[in-house]
Amino acid sequence: MAAFKKYFSITIVALFIALVAVFYLVIGDNSYIAVHDNLDLFVAQFAMLKNTGSFFAHGVNAPFLGGISRDVLPSEFSLYTILYMIFPPFAAYIIGYILKVLIAVFSMRLLIMDILKYPKSKENMSVSDELDEDKLEAAANIATLVGLLYGVLNMFPAFGIPFASIPLIVFLLRRAHLSNRKTLSPMIPLLVFLYPILSYFSYFGFFIIGYLLVAIIWLWIREKRVPKTLIISMIALIAGYVVMEYRLFDMMLFSKEMTIRETMDPGFMPGKDVIRLMGDAFVNGMMHADDVHKFFVMPVCVIYFFFLNIRYIVKKNVRGIFTDSYNLGALMIVLNAIVYGLYYFEPVNRFFGIIAPPLKGFQFNRTIFFNPLLWCLMFFVVIYRVKVPVLLKYAAVLVAVAIVLLTPGRYNDLYTTAHHTVRAQVYGNENDELNFREFYSSKLFKSIKKDIGYAEGEWSVAYGMHPAILEYNGISTLDGYLGFYSQSYKERFRKVIEPALSRKEATRAYFDDWGARCYLYSGTDDSIVMATRSMFGVTDTDLYADTTALKDMGCKYIFSRIDISNTEELGLELVGKYSGEESAYTIYVYGFM
Repeated sequence: MAAFKKYFSITIVALFIALVAVFYLVIGDNSYIAVHDNLDLFVAQFAMLKNTGSFFAHGVNAPFLGGISRDVLPSEFSLYTILYMIFPPFAAYIIGYILKVLIAVFSMRLLIMDILKYPKSKENMSVSDELDEDKLEAAANIATLVGLLYGVLNMFPAFGIPFASIPLIVFLLRRAHLSNRKTLSPMIPLLVFLYPILSYFSYFGFFIIGYLLVAIIWLWIREKRVPKTLIISMIALIAGYVVMEYRLFDMMLFSKEMTIRETMDPGFMPGKDVIRLMGDAFVNGMMHADDVHKFFVMPVCVIYFFFLNIRYIVKKNVRGIFTDSYNLGALMIVLNAIVYGLYYFEPVNRFFGIIAPPLKGFQFNRTIFFNPLLWCLMFFVVIYRVKVPVLLKYAAVLVAVAIVLLTPGRYNDLYTTAHHTVRAQVYGNENDELNFREFYSSKLFKSIKKDIGYAEGEWSVAYGMHPAILEYNGISTLDGYLGFYSQSYKERFRKVIEPALSRKEATRAYFDDWGARCYLYSGTDDSIVMATRSMFGVTDTDLYADTTALKDMGCKYIFSRIDISNTEELGLELVGKYSGEESAYTIYVYGFM
């Protein structure tokens, strides 16, 4: 009983991981995995790297967007990339999810317990006198469960591990700060150097380094001495990012090619809408960091915020308001929400581009990605401080975990898969969404390639479906989805889709002002790219494209989910119509006359 009490939280985590593993082993690639910015983007990119054996290659092009440098794809020195080197894509994806949860639990427990044990910066560290064995045991259990809460948050899947590992780098930097230069173990700078294997520079690393620089300046002023161990750690961290993501740094620092990032319109808003967006970011986060904190964690934290600070005022301890770490967390959440909104306020965005020209187009509002961690840490503080029975504390965290797991969302693959699977068993297969196997339909495309005699490197485009489906199946594409490619290629591809863009202003603005989805568009319908079984909503089967320009780019095939009705006018001929092979698709393959 004593052992179970001590390792209660670890038992919960182990049980959760075991259930997830069994769940996906049973259902396999019939699982429903998020498509948006996931199956249509990163999973296909990893598949391309694997298909072409170019994880470590240099001076080669990836077979999409007409042949773009392999350097724009994820680094080979990333844990998530390494998973796709070793395992088949679906297995790599699920293992990545499990590792995300484990890393979050491990990192959060390490950080929280370190703060509780060593609350002050001391060269000769000793455990805080405030923690007896029972308190330490309860705190460890709560920290572990909060780590589970952080781990199951349904973040942007390709960056789930970078999200989960943020507490780890904070722990390592804190350890560095608590040491002096003589007592600093070489292991700390080494681990800081290796940390970027778990992270990603442009989403997290840039801001971690920025926060670290601010901390160094603040500590230098407050303590009136140079925080040398933190400076050493910052150098190690920067070096780690440069080494692990050398391809990215080479492009950022030495490439003179103009990219679509420099011409993207962020979607500027008037001041009142910006303020509204700030409030929305505070309450809801954003789509890549949708932590559903508004349903339970935020109300608990907000109520405690007012209780805490009213108590400080009643006790005439105003200084406590400014020294309580809980309020610092609240302030950071608010500031991150403000920064998120300011990115869409044109004067601020333009000013940022003027003072830092190399970062023109850079999304500096990604500081919002740190808010899920801050909400979880603040939630821990509330649960830890409130004086209620310890079982009630555990229950509160588990309620928060359950809310995350049971709330439908863009990236909640567990819920979506369970929901659709149960629904199919009870009501029959009424679901219109595609599971992982159906989305990529590898057997069907293997059959198509064999039938048409597809040769490696023959350029194609997709119509009525994501080009990622072709890319995943080893078909080279002139179209594709990427937020960082040359402006000149965008303009060249624009000539192909000009007939569609000229007919539909919303589509023209979508491509010209953003352009990351370099696709064939409809000239009539808002969207004909559907990751569904049906093609409901397609009202016009004409293809509006300059096929002469497309042919001049080297295109040989058009793979379409739509039976194109104006082929003769466009100079196209049907090569074949394909279906079956356990696929929900009917694919029409067209060639040029």
